[in-house]
Amino acid sequence: MARITLIPQRKEFFDLYNRAAANAVAISRLLVDLLGRKPDGETADLIRDIKELEHEGDRLTHEVVDLLNRTFVTPFDRDDMYRLAGALDDVCDHVDEAAGHIVGYGITEIRPAARAQGELIARAATKLQEAVERLEGFRDSKRQLIELRELEDEADRLNHDAISKLFRSGDDALDVIRWKDVHEQLEEAVDACENAADVLEAILVKNR
Repeated sequence: MARITLIPQRKEFFDLYNRAAANAVAISRLLVDLLGRKPDGETADLIRDIKELEHEGDRLTHEVVDLLNRTFVTPFDRDDMYRLAGALDDVCDHVDEAAGHIVGYGITEIRPAARAQGELIARAATKLQEAVERLEGFRDSKRQLIELRELEDEADRLNHDAISKLFRSGDDALDVIRWKDVHEQLEEAVDACENAADVLEAILVKNR
């Protein structure tokens, strides 16, 4: 039978969220590295490392859920705690999915727009990490969240332009389909960062 504690495990929760946010930054930086290379046999190590960090995101989410299930009094709203853990994990899931598309679709040349999208994901994940680091004590992270949303707006425009250019390119239909999926999955990773920002903002509003 699981041991239930009435004492809020404040430090443990915040440590787990900080680790999850740092993991999102780490996996996004590996994606930038992957997108900066010509796909070949040497990228296999990068793909493996990305997959391992995606698994680490899953493990951290499980740790948060397990601790929540054993804690009666939580440092803030229980549902928000579940949502934040899931939102941070979603960033890793979408990065892993995008990397999988690169390999699974047999892409041999990385488009410049995809590299730019990767850079935006890394920048958004870094802003997200900065905001999460301010969660303990519910310190103001308005600046970080605003900057993250500005990056998401930039990513939207980049994705729209990339896909528009793709359909005007006259490239092979299969290449168009492959790259459309890649661009959209990269956009999903930035959207996941914004979703986590929305969860953080709701938490801060409730706990001021």
